[in-house]
Amino acid sequence: MQILAFETSAKAVSVALVEDGALIGEYFQNSGQTHSRTLMQMAEDLLRNCDRTVADVDAVACAAGPGSFTGVRIGAAAAKGFAWGRELPCYGVSTLEAMVRAAAWADGIYCAAMDARRNQVYTALFSLRQGVFTRLMEDSAISLEELKEKLLALPGEKFLVGDGASLCYNTLGNDVPALRLLPEHLRQQRASGVALLAWEMAQQGLSPSGADLIPNYLRLSQAERERLKQLSTETRERG
Repeated sequence: MQILAFETSAKAVSVALVEDGALIGEYFQNSGQTHSRTLMQMAEDLLRNCDRTVADVDAVACAAGPGSFTGVRIGAAAAKGFAWGRELPCYGVSTLEAMVRAAAWADGIYCAAMDARRNQVYTALFSLRQGVFTRLMEDSAISLEELKEKLLALPGEKFLVGDGASLCYNTLGNDVPALRLLPEHLRQQRASGVALLAWEMAQQGLSPSGADLIPNYLRLSQAERERLKQLSTETRERG
């Protein structure tokens, strides 16, 4: 089974191809160009250079959030479009879990973190013990202070991954013992983690369609917050 995966949840963009649980190829770009300009061209180039065509793809996957609202939407739209046109399974996976799967290399606690602005992070915690991953915390949008308390409650080394890893390390590093910042090339979000998670879902017999893919933003976008604020103000004025 060959799975084509997209990762567009942050500033970088990547695509990956996995066959029967093994990574065949991956393209990663952090050039500042918009994902809508680069994503599908990267996918086409990856397939061609791996001596594959779109007809060889058996399923598609994307990072379904949390992350950049625009980025997550681009990835979800690309995955849905690719899947619907070919009637393929379409997997949406946690951005946070995917980045841990791509980066984890030693036993310990892994904290996936993305900068959510307003002194918050999108985060989740996982444990890796003898090759077995265990989720310790659901994907959440919490303050850095809340994250500190959760990390302090866990023993052993804690590894930070994600584009919010540096923020967490610089803010919490002096207060949380054994907090480690993985090298940048390991902690960035990658489509290979997305593809491997989708492969595991397929092995469990799951075969979702594009209609089942619902992005998980964890909180309202800035535009939606402004709209609710305006509606609340108008309601008070009428009252």
